[in-house]
Amino acid sequence: MLEFARYDARKRLRGTTYLSLALLALAGLVLWIYPSFADSFEEDELLEAYPEALLQLFDVETMASLEGFLAFELYVFGWIILLGLYIAYSGAGLIADDVDRGRMDSILALPVSRARVVAERFLALGLPIVTINLVTPVALYVGAQVIDEPLSAVDLLAVHLLSVPYLFACAGIGLLCSVVFDRVAIAQRVALGVTFGLYLLESLLKNTDYEVVGAVAPMRYYDPNEVLLESSYDLVGAVVLVGMTLVLVIVSQVVFTRSDV
Repeated sequence: MLEFARYDARKRLRGTTYLSLALLALAGLVLWIYPSFADSFEEDELLEAYPEALLQLFDVETMASLEGFLAFELYVFGWIILLGLYIAYSGAGLIADDVDRGRMDSILALPVSRARVVAERFLALGLPIVTINLVTPVALYVGAQVIDEPLSAVDLLAVHLLSVPYLFACAGIGLLCSVVFDRVAIAQRVALGVTFGLYLLESLLKNTDYEVVGAVAPMRYYDPNEVLLESSYDLVGAVVLVGMTLVLVIVSQVVFTRSDV
């Protein structure tokens, strides 16, 4: 069982290592520059220089504390945007890559259902998603102690645990694109566009009369500011993201089962 998932996961080991190192470097950079920001600006003096639209777009609440600085510099920019786009991009190649290269016929010649191929390929993305959310909080907790700005271990753990369903939802967007488009380059571009478009939709419509439209965006259900600044954990949002992911996977299975490869 899970032969496809294990095989794909092994192929992702090197990429997962590089991704983890890149995010650790980003986390280290944020911790390194924070003391200079804290010493140079009182309270949220720096935010006064930013346009209101920019603050809304990146959901910046405060940079007067390490928690607020991390929420903006690392989690909103690094996790929600960059990592979300990367995972969606990776998901877009799960099926389309083999179809585009003519390898899918050989895979489907085996005694395996198309639905199983989709599900196991999707599960393989759990390797980078889980790995980066295991190593990064440990590094951040230790680094915060080093710069004498201790972080709550519970909040730090929570912000990473709650990011797992968010990233799987982004992977689900990529997966759906992967079965809809048989050219991997097109699938990946569409996945990037849709994911970033949903981020913009949620950010720009927030606190407006049309914010209900943003309910389709995974970003609505993962808020690092709430976790780090208020110690508030949106478990309902996590459940919504799990449900969203299941729907995307099931729809992808149905589409791929009915498609002609």
